Amino acid sequence: MTWLLLGLLWLLHWLPYPLQAALGRGLGSLLWRLARRRRAIALRNLELCFPQWSLARREQVGREHFGWVARALLERAFLWWASPRRLQHVLHLRGAVDEALHGEGPVLLLGLHFEGMDAAWTALTLAAHRPLSGMYTPQKSAPLDRWVLAGRSRFATERIVSRHEGATGMLRALRRRTPFYTLPDMDFGPKHARFIPFFGVPAATLDVVPRLAASTGARIHPVVARMLPGSQGYEVTIHPAWTDYPTLRDGRLADIDSDLLRLNRFIEQQVESMPSQYHWVHKRFKTRPPGEPPLY
Repeated sequence: MTWLLLGLLWLLHWLPYPLQAALGRGLGSLLWRLARRRRAIALRNLELCFPQWSLARREQVGREHFGWVARALLERAFLWWASPRRLQHVLHLRGAVDEALHGEGPVLLLGLHFEGMDAAWTALTLAAHRPLSGMYTPQKSAPLDRWVLAGRSRFATERIVSRHEGATGMLRALRRRTPFYTLPDMDFGPKHARFIPFFGVPAATLDVVPRLAASTGARIHPVVARMLPGSQGYEVTIHPAWTDYPTLRDGRLADIDSDLLRLNRFIEQQVESMPSQYHWVHKRFKTRPPGEPPLY
């Protein structure tokens, strides 16, 4: 079944990009109706993060979200098989590109779980003059895992580090002065996480970003991917390096909760600018503080 799916995706990537985008939107409408469990998760996340919205507003954003999810799924075939020339027509990279990709010293490229996150990685590696490294979660299917690794290693890539390695692989890359792309804004359980408000709800927030920045002196450059309407492609923005991050005293972390709150506040600002594109189908609040009831 996996090989059949990959074969269909390979055929799909030859279609004109506008047609691929239209197919993604159509698939999103179908998934909204059929994927009841994921629909319920998305609506619950929206309820928790935007309690002031009406049910109609949350359902509208949820429907739009499934369209972006489906597009992102199908367009991975385009990202991972299309020629660089075709990719350059739809990947619009802007912002602090030279500073982040070609500057001196270690760099953490702080990716966020918007649906264009894989397009961001492709845009970064396509533009980089030196290899980058990144993190991924291994897939259960061996053929699918090989496809994901191959797709994410197409261009200037030193290594794709398995999430099972934890921060060790990231630390090694940063010490080699290899820019590292990581996405820390998911719930991976209580290990190496602290409960920091995200839209007012305590969320298990990985502490890896401030810890790595403190130990390596890495600059933090947030990378935000926006999927554009129609068939315009993706806008990938590299933000300027954060100043005074993390908070240090005598070279050591002084207020990691404040650092993580700053991270979550930044994500909130980006979500508010494009609420339907954040990865709402993930149980962001699955891990609860001790004694608190489940939210799903």
